[in-house]
Amino acid sequence: MRPSPPERAHAAKPLVTRLTRQLVALGGALAVAAGFAAVQAPPASAANSTTYLGNVGRGGDVAAGGGKVFVAADNRIIVADAQGALTGAITGLSGAVGLAMTPDGTRLYAALSDSNQVAEIDTAALTVTRRIDLTAYPCPSSLALSGSSLFVGHGCGKSWDGGALSLDLSATSPEPVRITANLNQAPLVTAAGNTLVVGETGISPADLFVYDGTASPATLRGVINSSSSYLRDLAITPDGSMVVSAFEAPYIFDAWDTTSLTKARTYGTGPTIEGHPVAVAISSDGAHVAGALGPARFAQTGPDVALYDAETTTKTNSNDNPIGEVAPGGLAFAGTDLFVVLKEGYNGPRHLWRLHGALLPASTLTLTAPSQGTALEPLTLTGQLTLSSGAPPGAQPLIVTRRHPDGTSAKLEDVGTAVDGTFSVTDAPTVGGTIRYDVLWDGDSNFRWNAASVTVSVTKRQASLTMSGPATGVAGKQLQFNGALDVDGKPVPAGTVFTVTRTVSGRDGTVTTTLPSVAPAGDGSFSFTDTPAEGGQHTYTVRLSDDTFLPAQASHEITVRGGQG
Repeated sequence: MRPSPPERAHAAKPLVTRLTRQLVALGGALAVAAGFAAVQAPPASAANSTTYLGNVGRGGDVAAGGGKVFVAADNRIIVADAQGALTGAITGLSGAVGLAMTPDGTRLYAALSDSNQVAEIDTAALTVTRRIDLTAYPCPSSLALSGSSLFVGHGCGKSWDGGALSLDLSATSPEPVRITANLNQAPLVTAAGNTLVVGETGISPADLFVYDGTASPATLRGVINSSSSYLRDLAITPDGSMVVSAFEAPYIFDAWDTTSLTKARTYGTGPTIEGHPVAVAISSDGAHVAGALGPARFAQTGPDVALYDAETTTKTNSNDNPIGEVAPGGLAFAGTDLFVVLKEGYNGPRHLWRLHGALLPASTLTLTAPSQGTALEPLTLTGQLTLSSGAPPGAQPLIVTRRHPDGTSAKLEDVGTAVDGTFSVTDAPTVGGTIRYDVLWDGDSNFRWNAASVTVSVTKRQASLTMSGPATGVAGKQLQFNGALDVDGKPVPAGTVFTVTRTVSGRDGTVTTTLPSVAPAGDGSFSFTDTPAEGGQHTYTVRLSDDTFLPAQASHEITVRGGQG
């Protein structure tokens, strides 16, 4: 029989503060239209980035602070820097599944489900400073911090053994204080100010229990009867006045007033949303809500992460997952960035996804180009950077990359915008086919990065080959041949090569041999030598066939004496 509400409680997830675009530089040529202000080249950073974390088993909770990002990974906690690059790990843990970070970022707390402990970690030294025994409250799984109080949700399965407790971290040896028991399984907990919210998990419908977290033990204020199913995550505003829930159904993120215990507002679009909520987070200033979606049943579209204005509920940013789906509870803010833990399958590899500048106001970048071009012939791209504030962006650095049909790319010379945000790029593509140009503005401290792309259908360039050599020769004597590649006066790109063959017709038949390839000089001129081993009619052929030029060839015939009887 299901326990009555006063007997039930909630183990919560903490609210904590928290690639795929990388630019490849291979070389290239670009001219910038005159009149632009000089700008400093942007760093070779890339807007959003994704970092592979490997197979971690259980876990996926994420916390950020002190310039670091921490991901619970079962037997360890993975550590990354503020850009999402891996820097190390905290090992010697057993069942690390839940995390909570102090506001100053100096201490991290980890729920160790297998050893029935909470570990306190020095985030500078990345060492465990103490372990708090919770043997009487097995399988701690979620944590929330408020002041010196750490709230813990525990429970080992769907056996009505779940509950919540508090620990006074100011004590040398904190003693667990029971808050609630007899929950279906380990609850989720979140806390701020004088408010603690405990949410039921693994049950439908599920309730949220609101407590005065300053009392010891915490005292129940009331129950939010959500009528929603299967709670996946909770987040609370910094003042504790509102808690946002991520239930699998309905397909929305609801915000609840923790005083009136009523629904205050909703984020998302209800039945038309493209997946069920799996994670939610609130920025440290309480102004932004981030919500992550898991794949909807029978849905053909993928999940995504969206940000909302906390007060107006307006969607301010949205990104499709680059890999897999968001891990439950896998969202954390870090300044203006949002870190997301992604997973492949139920227990597959994890990835750390950094949404760079996710909280910043938007920018717009446009890019236009001719629909067609010719290899080695200059073409001009134009565009404009616009800020959502309407103010002129001034001189801003841009990164321009040309991407070739074979998957290679070339980073072009740095370019900057004019004061009004307009820019122009002139480039002579070195290959034919469908060429894509990418322009990236990496953003600044006030506005979010943006990028634009355009494709151009580039025709291979017409070329002609000529070759000359002696009319006769003697077997065993060296012959020299000269020639030229004519490309309408354009410099011949480095890396251009010709294939050379020799075909000998004699009394034993016709034999064709491939000789060493030949590279022309920049002006198209070339030469090569050969020493025939036998007499007969020799035909030397030079062929051009590459990504830049249409096929061309030239041949020269020579009679070689001494090889026939």
